Amino acid sequence: MLGLDFSTLISRILTLVIAFSVHEFSHAKVADLFGDDTPRQNGRLTLNPLKHLDIFGSLMLLVAGFGWAKPVPVNPYALARRSPSAFMWVSLAGPASNFMMAILAAIPLRAGWVTRFGTLGTASLLPSPYAFLTEFIFINLLLMLFNLIPLAPLDGDKIFSYFAPPPLARILDVIRPYGPIVLMLLVFIAPRFGFDVFGWMMSPALPNLWTLLLGGNV
Repeated sequence: MLGLDFSTLISRILTLVIAFSVHEFSHAKVADLFGDDTPRQNGRLTLNPLKHLDIFGSLMLLVAGFGWAKPVPVNPYALARRSPSAFMWVSLAGPASNFMMAILAAIPLRAGWVTRFGTLGTASLLPSPYAFLTEFIFINLLLMLFNLIPLAPLDGDKIFSYFAPPPLARILDVIRPYGPIVLMLLVFIAPRFGFDVFGWMMSPALPNLWTLLLGGNV
């Protein structure tokens, strides 16, 4: 797929299954804890990847390194009755789970339990533990940062809206219906004209988080 070697493809498939399933389950679990049974009724309170994966979003992750899953349906009004911040916490749960998975995957690398030496040979079709963990960490950090962008339908839209002052929140309400179109334009069209908005937004954060988690051990 567009130059991907087989071992990298295997790493991304495993990451896709784990990261997306945990991300969406985290949304569902936190909504359930706040008393919204919508995710449960829709069969999303599960780690079963078949309930969460989106075909096109999964292909994008395999090819481009980022993608998306099926959004977990929630009832904002039911959440608001429990707490004004409930919808924000439900939205934050997904990116937070990606960060936690990146931290857990970084532990064996940071501790030196897994290194680039002494793993499977380069001729192997399977990824080495080192190659898988580094790919897993990178994609989870990328998914976290991508989802924190304050643009609908990403999680960052709901998170940012909670903290935004009323005038800015009203502007976000106006542009929210056009969010998916703007998102597609920024992802697929803008880079062709030299405007890599997401690359510009992530370039300071991603290397710094990578260094924070792994230090000089990778």
